[in-house]
Amino acid sequence: MKKLGTALFACALALAVAPAANAGTQRSLQVVALGDSYAAGTGAGDYEPGTDGVCYRSANSAAAVVVSDLRSRGKKVDFANVMCSGAAIPDLSTAFKGEAPQLDSLKTTTDLVLLTIGGNDVSFADYAGFCIQADCTGSRLVLDQLPAMTAKLTALLGEVKHRSPRARVVLGGYGRAFSPAANAPDVPLDPICGDGILTLPERAEGAEVSKGVDRAIRDGVRAARRGGVNAVYASAYTDGGTLRAEFEGHSACQAGTPFYRGLEALAPGQEGPVAVLHPSKAGQAAFAKLLECAL
Repeated sequence: MKKLGTALFACALALAVAPAANAGTQRSLQVVALGDSYAAGTGAGDYEPGTDGVCYRSANSAAAVVVSDLRSRGKKVDFANVMCSGAAIPDLSTAFKGEAPQLDSLKTTTDLVLLTIGGNDVSFADYAGFCIQADCTGSRLVLDQLPAMTAKLTALLGEVKHRSPRARVVLGGYGRAFSPAANAPDVPLDPICGDGILTLPERAEGAEVSKGVDRAIRDGVRAARRGGVNAVYASAYTDGGTLRAEFEGHSACQAGTPFYRGLEALAPGQEGPVAVLHPSKAGQAAFAKLLECAL
């Protein structure tokens, strides 16, 4: 964990001096968190009352951790957390699961928008399910939908700017849920790493799909920035498409602390299939540091 600790220190320092922080002023920082299950923290536990089994908004989500860190540094923060499991880009502008449109939480006074979205627009969760239950090699399920998702994301970011013209928008990504390599030796692994569940060809293709999703989000953010949106992508991948050092070793079936839930999420008392291959509490904390760096 030494590399991760170094990275977290650097990010914490960056956060402490961020211009968005309202040091020396009385006005609270206005923060809105939007997005899907990865954003909400599905799989990370400690859910807001009334959201367990519905939107799964976790106190351990990356956005919630960022807000907690800001408050611990003495910043006054008003936090509108409207993230909801299952949301796709079009769902942010309509009523979803009995809740008001997420975009309605944006105000002209909003300072910071934290957002993770796009996975449900390309059937990312369905693809992961195919990999676990059947053979997902050779599938174009996700890749064929990426250009359309990029265009929708760019338009969404433009709408965010329209509603909150002075806000900085920080997007989180999805990272890489399972490793393309064989199981790490001599360490206890989740049953998802068992024989025939995630085969080596599936792992290799899954890693390419994850990189493809990352590139599509990156492209959408770049297009939005060219259109004047103050947006940045806090990705688990480098610009060159390699996993960042602090995330390497933490995908399913690797030796480090798992950043993603496995089949243990199906055990009695756990969330069930909705949490499989979603970030764990440790994974959300790692994504939070990426968001903090972007501040």
